[in-house]
Amino acid sequence: MPTRTARTAWNGTVAKGGGQVEFTSSKLGTFDVSFPRRMAEEANGVTSPEELIAAAHSSCYSMALAGEVARAGGSPVQFDVTADVTITQDDKGLNISAIALTVRAEVENMDAVQFEQAAQAAKVGCPVSKALKAVPISLDAALEN
Repeated sequence: MPTRTARTAWNGTVAKGGGQVEFTSSKLGTFDVSFPRRMAEEANGVTSPEELIAAAHSSCYSMALAGEVARAGGSPVQFDVTADVTITQDDKGLNISAIALTVRAEVENMDAVQFEQAAQAAKVGCPVSKALKAVPISLDAALEN
């Protein structure tokens, strides 16, 4: 099985420094990261660990859902999956405190109850969900046929 690699080069302090994340395996590019932008409401062209987790989770979940829908006899047409990853701070430091998955889907040969079952199975079976099991993950899944 493959191993995927990303690399970060960081310079300076957490408060004033910054870095670049490189998607080494795919060679998709290099993206800026900084702590001040991580904690700001607006990212302004700078990514964060939370956004990278959101990207990993939404894409992994989409693949898992396509598999679950097919296993249940449905035909996936289109999914729109959003992962919202929330970071909070308490007296022990920063925490990823919640992940909200939102799915809107077009699926053939499947009713809403069957789709909800497939969506829940994908949430449990997705490898990224498994890796993040310490974080509460909510799911809002709906067919839009």
